[in-house]
Amino acid sequence: MTTAIATPASLHPLDMTLDELRPLLVDAMLPHVAFDGWSATALAAAAADIGVPADRARLVFPGGDAEMIAAYIEKADRDMTAELDRRGVRAMKIRERIATAIRVRLAQAEPHKEAVRRALAILAKPQNAAMSARTLWSTADAMWRAAGDTATDINHYTKRMSLGGVYGATLLYWLQDGSAGAADTLAFLDRRIDNVMQIEKAKVRVRESLRDRPRLSRLLGRLRYPGQ
Repeated sequence: MTTAIATPASLHPLDMTLDELRPLLVDAMLPHVAFDGWSATALAAAAADIGVPADRARLVFPGGDAEMIAAYIEKADRDMTAELDRRGVRAMKIRERIATAIRVRLAQAEPHKEAVRRALAILAKPQNAAMSARTLWSTADAMWRAAGDTATDINHYTKRMSLGGVYGATLLYWLQDGSAGAADTLAFLDRRIDNVMQIEKAKVRVRESLRDRPRLSRLLGRLRYPGQ
């Protein structure tokens, strides 16, 4: 899970640590990424915008484009969590919590749709497969935690895998959606969540049916000791 970086509003970028500079540079980069991609050119332009030397900005992202994208996703996770907390998402029904989390994430990304598109193209490269999976998991985890999930058993993992699949598919649909207000994407999201909820209900029914069945060990015991 990502943690927010507390940065005094009055602190000048030149006085910030590299960690404090990271989200500031990400914000400044986004308008440039639409034209220059997640590149050194976009980073240099962002550094100039906030008054930081380009060589210092490069120190913030020594891993290049993949590290820039990871920082963007971390910041997006934090921004989404803050908005979900503001909306009081934990008071909603579970289905609406998840739907709201994805809607908020897409709404916050809307002004930077081209930057997201370019980020996914880089994450799709074979060398970035591990990071792609890690950031998707992190986002799904942030959504569930914001929704109040406290599961620590196998449900902790299955919930995040299911939500990651829904979010990933919806994100890809959203990138090519030209409908007004992303109406088609929201309808697609609702259908995917319906599917997941049906699966979850089926899992509950299976668990309940298994709970009511005699245990295998007990059945074997009866076979061995018929009188018991």
